[in-house]
Amino acid sequence: QVQLVESGGGLVQPGGSLRLSCAASGFTFSIYVMAWFRQAPGKQRELVATIASRGSTNYADSVKGRFTISRDNIKNTVYLQMNRLKPEDTAVYYCHRFGGEYWGQGTQVTVSS
Repeated sequence: QVQLVESGGGLVQPGGSLRLSCAASGFTFSIYVMAWFRQAPGKQRELVATIASRGSTNYADSVKGRFTISRDNIKNTVYLQMNRLKPEDTAVYYCHRFGGEYWGQGTQVTVSS
């Protein structure tokens, strides 16, 4: 079955960096569009970034220039490098596979001094 397992979240000071990972299994990873979403307390889940099978990317305006999504089709893993983090980036971050409702369990990112 499809499994998505996120890791790499934590507490970081404003201006800091984190790298999230999402290990995928149970499907042919290389052919699917993958994405990162996030959900802050009291807010709707929002799209952060997407990456197509061949590597083309799209970003939410709020993270452009600070976050980078990438993928390794050998390791079946998608990454989110987050730089210059802001308190408003605080949320649970979820990995998502398009083509069905497949989500990871989420990883908490807290940006605070």
